Amino acid sequence: MFAHNKRLQYTVRVSETNPGLANLMLEQFGGPQGELAAACRYFTQALAEDDPGRKDMLFDIATEELSHLEVIGNIVVMLNKGAKGRLAEGVEKEGEIYRSITGAGNDSHITQVLYGAGAPLINSAGVPWTAAYIDTIGEPTADLRSNIAAEARAKIVYERLINLTTDPGVKEALGFLMTREIAHQKSFEKALYSIEPNFPPGKLPGDPKFTNVYFNLSRGPGEERGPWNQGEKWDFVSDPEQQMAVDGGTGEAMPGLTTDEAALVEHMAMRTASIPDGDPLTGAELGMGMSPDGIDGAAPASKTASKTASKSASKKT
Repeated sequence: MFAHNKRLQYTVRVSETNPGLANLMLEQFGGPQGELAAACRYFTQALAEDDPGRKDMLFDIATEELSHLEVIGNIVVMLNKGAKGRLAEGVEKEGEIYRSITGAGNDSHITQVLYGAGAPLINSAGVPWTAAYIDTIGEPTADLRSNIAAEARAKIVYERLINLTTDPGVKEALGFLMTREIAHQKSFEKALYSIEPNFPPGKLPGDPKFTNVYFNLSRGPGEERGPWNQGEKWDFVSDPEQQMAVDGGTGEAMPGLTTDEAALVEHMAMRTASIPDGDPLTGAELGMGMSPDGIDGAAPASKTASKTASKSASKKT
């Protein structure tokens, strides 16, 4: 059960109207790295979590993300407020109103005209929020790693937004939200490392023949070695011959077919076989005015006919 508290988690102070900045803030409202995506990701994970500690943590952080959604939504609405009144009441000339809501050179006019200067669930480019942003797979060691990365991405977006504004109140609020991403990342990391073992994710171990093999498949200038592919723990394979059919087989796709299936597949292959030395006239060539008698590179009709007859005869055989 949820109960809404009308007091924000962090006080929002906005100095002046700025529709362009409001539009950019929507990235953290309805975007892939935004607060709604985070809240839904952690909430759905909490529902399925069997560990009581992780379940409690996920519910706590999911609920906090909703409070952050409220903070961002208020920033968006407050940045739009002045322009909303001017547009709704038409107190300025058309060109001046348009200039005031598009001065930042982005799509802020979309949120003003289509959404009444509210806080729609879209990103800064106007793309609607989608549940496809939620990448939960139901395995704690995988989901917690995804959560850590999600918090890191959100922190980076907040840093970029902070660099876009000189409004001190907005900077403070964004700084708080950015800092909470760090705190959440720490919690998720602690939860991950509390699971032993936590790598590889899941239950099944990898095949030891390939677990420590690094295939050098990108060659040319700029090739570098490091702890990710060198040292006693790595088998570095550069020989192209050793990179193919590493299972010891032929490296060819070999379907298992019954006798009847094999016969049908062979019959279909013969029926749809190409004539490798033919040169059939195409519609494009006809459109270019080329003749069907073999001139200008088109194959003579007699040659094509003989090949077709030969192909037909082979089918009957």
